[in-house]
Amino acid sequence: MQLRELFTEQQVWARSGKKLVRKYRCAGGYRKGRVVSEPAQCYAALDIKKRAQLKKTKARFGSRLARKAKRTKRINPASKRLASLNKRKR
Repeated sequence: MQLRELFTEQQVWARSGKKLVRKYRCAGGYRKGRVVSEPAQCYAALDIKKRAQLKKTKARFGSRLARKAKRTKRINPASKRLASLNKRKR
């Protein structure tokens, strides 16, 4: 059995810095709906310490991070290309 048959994850385009690369959107597992670089990550065990730290960070800087992300998606040329590339996946 090949690796492609094991996973049902859909390939999507994602940003890696200023470049656009192919990644996968998890169809199941703990990370359902999240975009990851390898399909195996969807079913990997959670790192509780990292999860707790991110929760604290989002509580402190959540609105600031959201504003920055919104600005990036509006201004960054790679983000604009990304939106059009993934449009047909919706």
